[in-house]
Amino acid sequence: MEVAGYISSIFIGIALGLIGGGGSILTVPVLVYIFKIDTLAATAYSLFIVGATSIVGSISYFKKQLVNFKTVLVLGIPSIFSVFLTRWYILPTIPQEIFRANGWPVTKNILLMILFALLMIFASYSMIKKDEKIDESKSTVKTQNYQSLFIKGIFIGLITGLIGAGGGFLIIPVLVKNLKLSMKMAVGTSLVIISINSLAGFLFSLSHFNVEWIFAIKIASLAILGILIGSYLSTKINGEKLKPAFGWFVLTMGIYIIVKETIIK
Repeated sequence: MEVAGYISSIFIGIALGLIGGGGSILTVPVLVYIFKIDTLAATAYSLFIVGATSIVGSISYFKKQLVNFKTVLVLGIPSIFSVFLTRWYILPTIPQEIFRANGWPVTKNILLMILFALLMIFASYSMIKKDEKIDESKSTVKTQNYQSLFIKGIFIGLITGLIGAGGGFLIIPVLVKNLKLSMKMAVGTSLVIISINSLAGFLFSLSHFNVEWIFAIKIASLAILGILIGSYLSTKINGEKLKPAFGWFVLTMGIYIIVKETIIK
């Protein structure tokens, strides 16, 4: 099973590098179901893995000046604040057993996995549906949208903090549709925001669990290898054409998690 987990870690990076977002949403299921890690710890490891991978993935966008730093600040600051509140205060206060339904205990782990599955289903929809055609020459931010962007940053930070997902599938539509960034600029900016949010969330989690650093670095390294492969393949293959197929895969995984946590379990 560990071999399958290592291969999956590379695939996560490939998906992230090839289609620009969504790959990291598979990190927690891989850690929980293949490596058998506790769900709460898996969200923390996921933050480290996603953060490290996103930093490497953003380097090429830095070099090409495809990162909008003003947007990083406006979206990133409320996101980090929200991640901090979630990892430091909200998650620790959720009881291990929330309630019982007909003698069946609904635990914190089950709740987090169901939330994660619902988010996967939502993310799959954004991948499957056809995107609007974007003029790649447009990369000017609409400043009048910053108040809305601030609120969305808080929501994105909440999601990142709760379930350890980078949230690229949430961030990119905001940057493209609300701020009218080009797709390439949106992907580069999104990777920077994801890396900041994820690594901040991981740091906020350190006091709540013991890190197996060798394991974390090993998985992160494989995911980084994957994103380098994915970034190379993106110059040969149109990632947008693969996004719907990946979306159906994510949808299937989301449904599987719900069934496993509520029926099979």
